Order: sequence, then C-alpha cells, then structure tokens
Amino acid sequence: MDRLQGARNAVGRPFIILSAHRCSLHNARVGGAPLSQHLKLAADIAVYGHDKATLLQSCRYAGFAGFGFYSSFLHVDLGRPRYWFGGQKAKDLWQIYLD
Repeated sequence: MDRLQGARNAVGRPFIILSAHRCSLHNARVGGAPLSQHLKLAADIAVYGHDKATLLQSCRYAGFAGFGFYSSFLHVDLGRPRYWFGGQKAKDLWQIYLD
C-alpha cells in the first residue's frame, strides 16, 4: 500500500483501483491465473485521466517490477521484473512509453 501511495503522490492525482488483492476463490471466479500476483500484492490502476508516461514512471520509481499494459488500466505488482500486453490495441497504446 505504501508503494501505491508513493506512486499516487508522485502522480499528484487519485488512483482508481479496479482490482487489487484477491482470495483464491475470487481469483478463480474471475479467470485469474492460478499463480496470479493478485493473490499477493498487485493492483490494476485505471489509466483514464492520467498521463500514461507519468503513471508508468511513478510506478517504476515506487518499486513495482511487474507491469501488464491494457487499454484501460495498468497492472502493477511486486513480482519478478517483467511486462506483457493485454492485446494488440494495448501494445499500440503503450509501446511508445517502453522504447
């Protein structure tokens, strides 16, 4: 939570959290991966109204290492360093911030 708050402070705007910690039953019901970081600490932050570059930079600075890039949200977690895209539209939307 401190990392999320640190990223939020850096962005200077509230975050809308679409999903965060899940119990294993809820994770299975929503189709989450069996080893989802949402079972530990992960958050899906709505990107509407945010500058995507600033949001990503702030989350990196706050210490998040796992990033899932989607059209309407940014997944962040404390797992191993990695990233993925939630489809071609998301890849087109976010790719410029990763180059």
